[in-house]
Amino acid sequence: MNLLTAPAPDPSPTPFPDYTGDPNLITPGVWGFVIIFVIAVITVLLIIDMTRRIRRSRYREEVRIKLEAEQAEAEEAAAAAARKKRR
Repeated sequence: MNLLTAPAPDPSPTPFPDYTGDPNLITPGVWGFVIIFVIAVITVLLIIDMTRRIRRSRYREEVRIKLEAEQAEAEEAAAAAARKKRR
């Protein structure tokens, strides 16, 4: 087959060549939109909740590290005071 004599492609192909009805009816419709919208809202809410939980976990870790440092400092000060009393 010669390229010059090849048939031109159809400019508006149909998704189902055998379908004779209205091609606008082959859509997700209102229910499809509602379901996708609900899934999107749930996803956004889950991401917000996950961000809060991660932030809270990070803050707890920072507080735990501070408390451990303060406790170690207090123990060190108590040990230094005990050494002074012995002398």
